[in-house]
Amino acid sequence: MSDYKAPLRDIEFTIKELLDFIPHYQQLPSVEEVPEDTLSAILKEAAKFCENRLVPINRIGDEVGCQWRDGEVTTPPGFKEAFKEFAAGGWVSLAEDPEHGGQGLPFSLVMVVFEMLASSNMAWSLYIANYYGTLITLEKYATEEQKSLYIPKLVSAEWNSTMCLTEPHCGSDLGLLRTKAEPNGDGSYALNGTKIFITSGDHDLTDNIIHLVLARLPNAPEGTRGISLFIVPKFNVNSDGSFGERNSVSCGSIEEKMGIHGSSTCTMNFEGATGYLLGSEHKGLTAMFTYMNESRITTAIQAYALGETSFQGALSYAQERLQMRAPERTHPDQQADPIISHPDVRRMLLTQKAFTEGGRMLSYYCLKQMDITLKSDDPAAKQQAEQRLAFLTPVAKGFNSEVGIESTSMGVQMFGGHGYIAESGMEQHSRDQRITALYEGVTAIQGLDLLGRKALSMGLLESFLPEIELFIEQQQVEEMAEFNLPLQAAISEWLQITADIGQRAKTDVNQVGACAYDYLMYAGYVTLAYFWAQAAAVSLQQLSDGSDDKFYNTKLETARFYFRRLLPRTQTHISLLRESSENLLSIGSDEFTF
Repeated sequence: MSDYKAPLRDIEFTIKELLDFIPHYQQLPSVEEVPEDTLSAILKEAAKFCENRLVPINRIGDEVGCQWRDGEVTTPPGFKEAFKEFAAGGWVSLAEDPEHGGQGLPFSLVMVVFEMLASSNMAWSLYIANYYGTLITLEKYATEEQKSLYIPKLVSAEWNSTMCLTEPHCGSDLGLLRTKAEPNGDGSYALNGTKIFITSGDHDLTDNIIHLVLARLPNAPEGTRGISLFIVPKFNVNSDGSFGERNSVSCGSIEEKMGIHGSSTCTMNFEGATGYLLGSEHKGLTAMFTYMNESRITTAIQAYALGETSFQGALSYAQERLQMRAPERTHPDQQADPIISHPDVRRMLLTQKAFTEGGRMLSYYCLKQMDITLKSDDPAAKQQAEQRLAFLTPVAKGFNSEVGIESTSMGVQMFGGHGYIAESGMEQHSRDQRITALYEGVTAIQGLDLLGRKALSMGLLESFLPEIELFIEQQQVEEMAEFNLPLQAAISEWLQITADIGQRAKTDVNQVGACAYDYLMYAGYVTLAYFWAQAAAVSLQQLSDGSDDKFYNTKLETARFYFRRLLPRTQTHISLLRESSENLLSIGSDEFTF
């Protein structure tokens, strides 16, 4: 079983050298100062917690899983103790307003810590992930009374929270939602309906759970225009913060899942449960998108975080496992060489490394934009950040999860037959990873959002590409030509194919749907190329300044690998993007045979 070690050197490279988080934090008017030594200290303490407390219970969580009995859920051994220690350390409160018991630090810093949680124990981290979207949503839409009643208990992690959207008959098509909310006449509502796939719907980690539930009011408009959002606590809460009666919400069952066994995924039944309107009537989806967009970035982080853990295990094994003689012998005194000596093993390791570190760069960039949207008082900067974040969120979620699946699959492949059995731990990473391309909107939905809404309808591609072009203009040195030239060509190609698809979509209603997946993957490869070009520029500068650090040389060579062996994958996607939708629909839906 491989042990995860927090990659603090690469995390700090991305934060400090690539994305300049320290001066970025200084420009945010309503957050506490974050000196460089404070930032490093927070990351080191988080790393200790993850390595010492979460890694040891990861395998236990997978093997034992959650247990459901008589409507109550019990988490695996060690989960509750780790949760209480995390809560006592004030980790949930990092980014919250001091007025509500928080520490006032930037949101991005919270999510950097979350990366380490997800890498060390994906299932356990999901009990923490719900806090972020809930708190942001309550801050934006709750009344002052609701804020004072719920936020302090969430910030202290005395209570937990969920997001309740999906129903048995509707997954991502929320317009089909049936859960009803009837006014009680006292300002509260009675909710009736069933929600499925609810992460952390019930557990034994906290005293109360606050559910954010989508439901329809009487006479609400049909479709998504008629959805409202409600706060539904597991235990009703009195105005003084004390508990009232147990609410009429219960866990009907938990799912037997492919992975993340230590995370409770629940069917939740609302049978006249008391709820309170959050935000305006019939505007629930607008409020919930605040939660969902944050959750998509959280998923993007989970995807490369598991890739990191798989890469670490694969690298350690490849350095030690002796198998066959390499074309160029590295251990001629032995019967076989370490498998890291073989070219195809290098291909897999470099692919894992490139996707993991590239995913980190992209996700941290999105977090930087989130900081600005949440805290900046500069309207122009805020609008620019909102546009870039809107455009890149489906890219980060969709692309990171797809290549994350590839990365953890390579981790299994690296171990051969030993990767397929539980002892190595590699197959758990692959099973846990698979959900990232499913929840918070499957990859095709991310592609439809990116192409149909963000690129074609809103024109947001033009809000991001000028930044890449400016970078290329500023890096006109000979050493950067191997990165700048293919990056510039990809930008031009990206603009052209977007325009082409837009033209074809005018006469082919299926064109956008036929192109959505490949467009998202193309966008992901080019976007990561931009960040790898930046990493190469920083590394070249450090090496030219006399730094003899193998870290920068490795970073530079990984950038070269990405540009030469991964970016060319865009050409397959371009070929598919030039196709019409005709051959996808030439067989009638009732003509498929088996």
